[in-house]
Amino acid sequence: MACLPILKDEPELPKPAEIRPSRMGKWRALVLIAVHVIAAVHIVHWRVTGRSITPVEPSEAMAFAKANMVNAGLIFFAATVLLTLVFGRYFCGWGCHLVAIQDLCLWLLGKVGIKPRPLRSRLLALVPALAFAYMFLWPVAYRLWVRDSFRGYGLELTTTELWSTFPGWVVGILTFLSCGFAIVYFLGAKGFCTYACPYGAIFGAADKLSPLRIRVSEACNQCGHCSAVCTSNVKVAQEVRDYGMVVDSGCMKCRDCVSVCPTGALSYGFGPISLFADPRVAKPARASWPLKAWEELLLAASFAAAFFTFRGLYGAVPFLMSLGVAGILAYLVLATSRLLARADFKLPGITLRQAGSLRPAGRLFLVAIGLLALFWLHSGWLRWLSFQAERSFAALPALEGSDLDPGRRQALLSSLPPEAAPRAVAALEQVERWSLLPTLGLHSRLASALELAGQGQRAEAEAKAALAAGEQAPEMRQLLARLTLGRGDLDGGIAWLERGIADHPASEAPYLELGSLLARSGRLQRAAEVFDQAIGQVPNSPQLLYNRALVHALAGQTSEAIDLLEKTVTISPDYLAARENLAGLLASQGRWEESVGHYRRALSQAPGDLVTHRLLARALLGMGDSTGARGELEEVLRLSPGDTEALSLMASMGR
Repeated sequence: MACLPILKDEPELPKPAEIRPSRMGKWRALVLIAVHVIAAVHIVHWRVTGRSITPVEPSEAMAFAKANMVNAGLIFFAATVLLTLVFGRYFCGWGCHLVAIQDLCLWLLGKVGIKPRPLRSRLLALVPALAFAYMFLWPVAYRLWVRDSFRGYGLELTTTELWSTFPGWVVGILTFLSCGFAIVYFLGAKGFCTYACPYGAIFGAADKLSPLRIRVSEACNQCGHCSAVCTSNVKVAQEVRDYGMVVDSGCMKCRDCVSVCPTGALSYGFGPISLFADPRVAKPARASWPLKAWEELLLAASFAAAFFTFRGLYGAVPFLMSLGVAGILAYLVLATSRLLARADFKLPGITLRQAGSLRPAGRLFLVAIGLLALFWLHSGWLRWLSFQAERSFAALPALEGSDLDPGRRQALLSSLPPEAAPRAVAALEQVERWSLLPTLGLHSRLASALELAGQGQRAEAEAKAALAAGEQAPEMRQLLARLTLGRGDLDGGIAWLERGIADHPASEAPYLELGSLLARSGRLQRAAEVFDQAIGQVPNSPQLLYNRALVHALAGQTSEAIDLLEKTVTISPDYLAARENLAGLLASQGRWEESVGHYRRALSQAPGDLVTHRLLARALLGMGDSTGARGELEEVLRLSPGDTEALSLMASMGR
């Protein structure tokens, strides 16, 4: 193919009136609407049936990086990456809900005559890759650092808590407004994709290896129609001129460029990949980066300051929203500096300064920026207070369901440094005092700190406030149960735990807490009913099976207890307590050989356990192996010279 002429710059974009409408826009709009309909059907199915497929969302893949958990989100994300390796970055353009929102914003702005100009920043373009590394690579690196096990994996393809990893409606709407609408006006079409989306980083990398992409024939006359209609801010005309194809991984294969090409020179087809593409011209044009070095640094510093200020603010701003908001604020800082330094400056569709004079819109803009700066400073101060409060709160022990036992709870509280809980309470109250809006999670943290500080009445009030705000309902019901039990009101404590089961019927934790409490209080029949109900919901839970077996044992139903404990260790071979109890019950039934086998397996997990060594010695004696029993007792005495029980057994055997 003959080389096209070398042009110094991108050809001047034609006027919209000169470009024929794209045939792909309506098709893409229909596909994106269908995507939202499918998402709505998924939500309705969950609401109607109470259980549905786990969220089909790339962020859910973090569960695999953090805990080896395979869910629908991971499968979907992996599939889209693999498809991108073949077809290019199709999913972003035709299947992403946030792209749909951004395109809608661009269309609405176009209807009022506003065409956002893309911000082209080299430093901010690194944000998606950094965000991807933080979400998906950092958890793996951390687990390697702490030597966490990567063996095995869990499978969670359905859930009863579809919305548990998503923000509420208010935050969701604010996310769409900021990351779907405002960001387009300030940063240009696909502004979120370019400067915030972590998934776009891996899709962009996979696109570099795709053999399917936008390509050009010799019929191209460099009219520039393709670049003018590209909503991904790709300089299509320049790229096909220089490389014979679009190499920019920002290309989302919308194919508007193909549709509007007046000569039919563009097509989507197979050919060389773009990763090592050689230019087909003598000197390809260099990428245009209009920002100066100080502007790049200002953007980067402002982005970092905004991100760390607003991420998690009021316990509500999620990671992706904070990325979008940081991008917008970084641009506003740059825009303010330009407004103050230049004689002429305007935002898309609005003139702020002309011939050295501020226009009314410019004055209003500066007032808004001043108010925003005050809010930003206040938010930064609040985030600092929140950081201090979180650090103080993290130093406190977490009272779990097992600490419903007043004796165990009191032992834990007595080991707590006397100043720790009051310090955390004071820090959390500082956050509450300076907050302009309710801080999600503050009531629950304050309730926990007040409980540890011995202020039960205030802790109860905060726990009830937390429940009203929808904060950590299971934990707050546990706390209220502990406080109620601490007053000697057993029935009241049981009632709080029963409410926890009603709220989360498919979660094993409330059943474990209530069943254990009932068993300790001697209500074995009711405890058995609770554990049977729980096993019906979570049939293969080792914890539930183990505790149900203990209730059988307490009720004198040894055979039933043995059956459940055998099932427990089959499901979870490393469950030490279950194996030790199984060995003991087998011994009580005279099944010495089986008992010895389980005791030996238990010792392989905890080789220095003196109690297990002594119990194994008794089991060996039961089966007539005095030599083996003596060896176990000698090991006890080696580990703990003078052990009275071992010495007594040795004496009874006739040293």
